[in-house]
Amino acid sequence: MSFDEEWSAARAAAGSNAAIRLNQAPAPAPAPAPGGGGGADLALHQDQIGAIGSEAYELHTRLQTDGKHAATATTEAAGALTREGFASGAALLKANTVWEGQVKTLVAACATISNGLNYSVSSHAKDEQQLHADFTASAIDTYLK
Repeated sequence: MSFDEEWSAARAAAGSNAAIRLNQAPAPAPAPAPGGGGGADLALHQDQIGAIGSEAYELHTRLQTDGKHAATATTEAAGALTREGFASGAALLKANTVWEGQVKTLVAACATISNGLNYSVSSHAKDEQQLHADFTASAIDTYLK
């Protein structure tokens, strides 16, 4: 079903005088009181962290190419409009400049997320190895005394 068909159906279902209410995000849950009390501790699962990091890296890679696929055509169209005396040429060029800035921001954010999660997974694995070594050495010490 197309958007226009869905919109018409929604308006018909709501009645001619009724207003259409758009979907919205649910209200955030209230923050827990300071000092603990009843909330679950933060749980990190390596497979989940790895999956999120992989998705962030994939999005980073795709944004670098897909986010720029219309740049050349947009710049050419803006130039053609400007040469023909249309003010919309400058507006289109500005929109393209803003778009490119936003894509760069998203690419950087995805890289930060991916790198941060990869570092967390690597760091956690090293910490686990060190703790295991410390506890093993500690257990050996108790038997040697």
